[in-house]
Amino acid sequence: MSLKESLVRFSPHFIQNLAVTLFNVYQYKIRHGGSYNSFREYYKKVENFSEKELEQEINIKKDNFFSYVVNNSEWYKEEKLGNLACAKILEKEDIINHLNKIKTISESDGLVSLTGGTTGASMKVIYTKKDMQERFAILDHFRAQHGYELGKKTAWFSGKNLVTQKDLAKGICSHYDFVNKIRFYSTFLINEKNFDVYWKSLNEFQPEFLVGFPSSVFEICQIAKSKGLKYSGKAKVFFPTAETVLAEHRQVISEVLGCKLVDQYASSEGAPFILECSAGNLHIHPLTGIFEVVDENLNPAQAGQMLVTSFTTHGTPLIRYRIGDSITLANASKQCSCGSIFPLVESIQGRTNDYILSPTHGKVNLGNISNSTKDTKGIVCFQLVQNSIDHIEVKLVINKEFDAVQESNFISALRERIGKEVHLSINYVDYIDKEKSGKFRIVKNNIKSI
Repeated sequence: MSLKESLVRFSPHFIQNLAVTLFNVYQYKIRHGGSYNSFREYYKKVENFSEKELEQEINIKKDNFFSYVVNNSEWYKEEKLGNLACAKILEKEDIINHLNKIKTISESDGLVSLTGGTTGASMKVIYTKKDMQERFAILDHFRAQHGYELGKKTAWFSGKNLVTQKDLAKGICSHYDFVNKIRFYSTFLINEKNFDVYWKSLNEFQPEFLVGFPSSVFEICQIAKSKGLKYSGKAKVFFPTAETVLAEHRQVISEVLGCKLVDQYASSEGAPFILECSAGNLHIHPLTGIFEVVDENLNPAQAGQMLVTSFTTHGTPLIRYRIGDSITLANASKQCSCGSIFPLVESIQGRTNDYILSPTHGKVNLGNISNSTKDTKGIVCFQLVQNSIDHIEVKLVINKEFDAVQESNFISALRERIGKEVHLSINYVDYIDKEKSGKFRIVKNNIKSI
């Protein structure tokens, strides 16, 4: 935690809210200044482009971006970007170790963004102000299509860690931006013990929209469901960020909050956007960058890891960047009922190391693991930690509905997915720690391959 955050954290709560509000007003002034309005108009207009117009615009943005990068980044000055497939792959370690060669502007001239570090070391990138304004114009246009506007009551679940146990004892679990009507909830302290404080706050605040980590909102809703509770307000949409959305997230959050979940994909490094449309399908936004989907041998594939090239990363160019996430593309012939001609994505699997390795079943992905609780009552949350191929630690937070029968159901479901040769150590705990970013991980795979 920075000195500035520490000073805010231990100030009176009113002063904390004032600091949060002033910080946000300053941030929004930067994000919504400069070219923001022209970008909003531009991205509204491109929704109606023909295929020919779209292809022309993609080529213009790509050529302009590549020309800028070659002329301004020492890392890319020898690259021949005309044939993208021949360009070298950019790794996270490259950005961490060689940022000074990759970046095109100084920190003082740009805006610094830090990744959460859930895949290892935290990473720094630098945006130009214009790129930041363009990215927020894209995001705001997307959310506006689902009814959201800045200034409507919003509950935000992010990785800020300003709330303490003393605050919770006083019934405080969030901070309030009273200008933009956003209540920021700490994701680090969400658990069954603190549930009543969070639940009361949400029902008193009555947000129209929610934004943030799906695992955090899901955990609150999962506990509420186990207690037979439903949100008393009229939430419209939950916009998840930063984590893979699972089927269970959609089901439980929609059931408890009574709102729809509308997904998006981007990243704090500046990845291009994948956005969910009104028909509930995911579309690549081709004017934000290029997604290459490749297999383990880096050959083009329908499903696999992503290499991203982002047109909104002039400050720290991302070209063929191995972001560590994987997706499955839809069949090229598939058309969406929403009318958009943007390419369709079948599903986002998320982080490429969010899987369990089994000697008999190979890679067992996050979606399959999360489905292990479908026929089990009483599990508030769980986490699998794998340090070797033949052993998994299972951490379980349970409530009174959980008994020997439910344990048997859960273990049987896990066994169906990972096989019988992996030893399971079951540990019942009061809570499971979040990552340093405030996110929650169901799977922590600390081994590389079979």
